[in-house]
Amino acid sequence: MTLQEAQVKVDQWIQTYGVRYFNELTNMAILTEEVGEVARIMARKYGEQVPREGTDPGDLSDELADVLWVLICIANQTGTDLTEAFEKNLKKKTERDRTRHSGLSYT
Repeated sequence: MTLQEAQVKVDQWIQTYGVRYFNELTNMAILTEEVGEVARIMARKYGEQVPREGTDPGDLSDELADVLWVLICIANQTGTDLTEAFEKNLKKKTERDRTRHSGLSYT
């Protein structure tokens, strides 16, 4: 699925099942909440925190998909073409960071 197809699918879902988009500020708060859920899983699975006994550590792939969903909602309601934005961003990073990381050791 392309980013454009994802944007269309989310919009169709919203129009069919969601009735309307939450306003932009509400979606920003929801995005923050979802990113926090990703952070909790990352801290416990890859970081130094240990999950409390008997708690579900969560599903990273599901939480990342939640982040993507809300991000697409925000893009749709603000008229942002994510394909165009991502291609522009990749070009910017390539031009800016072309040699930035060469020669660095991450061991």
